[in-house]
Amino acid sequence: MPDAFSYCADLVRSADRDRFIATLFAPAQYRDALHALYAFNVEIASARDRTRDPVAGEIRLQWWREIVQGERGGEAIASPVAASLLDTIEKYGLPTSAILTLIEARRFDLYNEPMLTIAELEDYAIKTSSALIAMAARILGVDAAAPARPAGIAYAMTGLLAALPRHAARRQLYLPLELLQRHGAVTEDVFAGRSSPSLSAAAGDLRSLARGHLAAAQNMLNALPQPALPAFLPIALVRPALDRMERSDVLAPGQLSQWRRQWLIWRAARNANQLAR
Repeated sequence: MPDAFSYCADLVRSADRDRFIATLFAPAQYRDALHALYAFNVEIASARDRTRDPVAGEIRLQWWREIVQGERGGEAIASPVAASLLDTIEKYGLPTSAILTLIEARRFDLYNEPMLTIAELEDYAIKTSSALIAMAARILGVDAAAPARPAGIAYAMTGLLAALPRHAARRQLYLPLELLQRHGAVTEDVFAGRSSPSLSAAAGDLRSLARGHLAAAQNMLNALPQPALPAFLPIALVRPALDRMERSDVLAPGQLSQWRRQWLIWRAARNANQLAR
């Protein structure tokens, strides 16, 4: 198992740098489990990028469902991420129902059907981002489902806004049609990479929604038990990232540099009150 957990750490270091940095602030005895959880998330979140078409993606996600349900024992042992995840589920009592729901939610990523409503986007974020934070906190010994819910929504919305150009290039749309229609924005303009005042207004609404969820989480984050802090450290990037995007084109959103991301996580690790500021 040590080699399997090392594989997970390397995968998270390369594919999810923010969460990897956050795990450095967790007690050493929990890092293997956090790496396993985050490596699993990398595998699920990148299903579309790793497959040729939606059918292949469905097969990949179904394989993970069966792994979590204990139906592919031999294959699980052969996969360092699967073996590490199953060990972590057993050791820390992670809810398989939440993991299966996360996998199911990621089916949306495989297709080009648009996100229809704000409520639909929030539900997607709760089942993916919020659930991941809550499970990481559980590994750290804290039930933090309440603050994880709005914090995860804010984090997911911010990440999707940052990824809007990449998603639009493959005709994938997470910006809810509800917002586009509210401002008269045209989806084909998004897919063609054409900025417009109406598209900027729709994206501005989503940034405001993300800020609202972050504000809803703030009081709970200020009272967060210290042991759970590493699970929430990436939330420290939300407000600065939104601020940067406010000052840039919606289809060329400003990005935080890697050194600044690391500094923001470090600052929040020293003072939890900086998580939502």
